[in-house]
Amino acid sequence: MKIAILGSGFIARFYAESLAAQRRRDVITMICARDAQKVKAFAAQYRVPYTATDLNEAVAHPEVDVVVVALPNDLHLEAVLACAKAGKPVLCTKPLGRNAAEALQMLQAVEKAGIVGGYLEDLCYTPKFLKSLASVKRGAIGEVLWAKSRETHPGPHSAWFWSKEKAGGGCMIDLGCHCVEISRNFIGKEVLPVEVMCWADTRVHPIDAEDNAIGLVKYANGAIGQFEVSWSFRGGMDLRDEVMGTEGTIWLNNFLRTGFELFTTGKGGDYIAEKAESNRGWLFPVGDEVHELGYSHMFTDMFEAIDQGKQPAETFYDGYIVNAILDAAYASAASKQWEPVKIEGWRGAKNDIQKRTYPSYDENYYLIKEEMLPSGEKKLIVKHKQTGSIEKREPAASGTQGE
Repeated sequence: MKIAILGSGFIARFYAESLAAQRRRDVITMICARDAQKVKAFAAQYRVPYTATDLNEAVAHPEVDVVVVALPNDLHLEAVLACAKAGKPVLCTKPLGRNAAEALQMLQAVEKAGIVGGYLEDLCYTPKFLKSLASVKRGAIGEVLWAKSRETHPGPHSAWFWSKEKAGGGCMIDLGCHCVEISRNFIGKEVLPVEVMCWADTRVHPIDAEDNAIGLVKYANGAIGQFEVSWSFRGGMDLRDEVMGTEGTIWLNNFLRTGFELFTTGKGGDYIAEKAESNRGWLFPVGDEVHELGYSHMFTDMFEAIDQGKQPAETFYDGYIVNAILDAAYASAASKQWEPVKIEGWRGAKNDIQKRTYPSYDENYYLIKEEMLPSGEKKLIVKHKQTGSIEKREPAASGTQGE
């Protein structure tokens, strides 16, 4: 696969590091950005043969099979439309659009052109996430009731992120898009997101957009997705997920505390980890940052999908749904009320809230709680199916429960 990367900033370099690693057969053949000097330096570092400063020229180049969009949010639509016009598969960084209207326009463009549109949501490809999601799909934690995702750090690197007009918002559009899609995966992408309650505020930085936000996303089956995002968290980048099910729980710590700790006086001055606030003292590096953040698995999935003529795990449709949820979050932050998620052309399950079933203790009672006390006594709390009375029961003799 011959790849063009549009952009030469922070995320473009992460993508290039992933694409150039492990002797991959897929190669970067084109780098495109507006700053000619940056483009030349980028191309020299990664041994890229072709460069351009014009987006359309780069996309149409005969030595380009697939395009990776690593541009500021306000340029995603233009880039995706150029790829659709050229009939070339396009992989776009998150968020897909600044809002759902832009994302829908991109989704419709790639589908009309009959090309693959891959949504580069790297945190849905981390090794820990993939293993956790497989466990959830096997039923290891039962029905997912609540999925919580947190991403906080001291703020992004580039100036455009801090512009509400260029980015489409603040920390919620930047970080919340990760958190929303993580929760969607755990709860089930086929489950309709119904409404959102959100608090957002500008607490620290002199900007028009929010730098802190918390939101709840209610799903049609009764599950709740929760996101916590901040551009004012001190101490590095905190990426954590929690999933609570009827039969188990998952806790993930993806970045801040990795089991790798290093002390340095700072004399070397080297890069330690993304969003690290210092290069001295006790630090928490990441062994293989590109791999641990999901880029390796993400691009493998994307290119295999293109080769096989199928859709990747994360598509433009997913990016559109994420934007629709975040639109509702911004509306809720303004109204201080639950706001509906507005989706055009929902493709998931059509059913309403699923009927809840409760575990039976026996033919007469539901089981509420079973617990072993420090004394060795087994406590059993049940509810009568007919009268509704809640009672403490003596545990049934072995082999009689449920008969």
